[in-house]
Amino acid sequence: MNKYEVMFIVRPDMEEAEIKKTAEDMKKVLTDKKAKIVEEKAMGQRELAYEINKFKTGYYYLYVVEANADAISEFDRVVRINESLLRHLVVRVED
Repeated sequence: MNKYEVMFIVRPDMEEAEIKKTAEDMKKVLTDKKAKIVEEKAMGQRELAYEINKFKTGYYYLYVVEANADAISEFDRVVRINESLLRHLVVRVED
């Protein structure tokens, strides 16, 4: 299993409970595919470098996970469908 940093930005126009549920849903996608969450960080609302879909801010989340390629590809698929997320980035970390 490889180590990955998974970052995603949730839309700011949602209720706080919905934002947290979206983050939990993204974590569940990974753990359902046998990924292990090593570190999890809610970075809060931050200003975006540029506007995305007319939003100037977003809620940032960062997960460090140990996962296989299947879990990462499933996460990528689900994120592209989910309209609550503005952007995501998955980076493989070299040990």
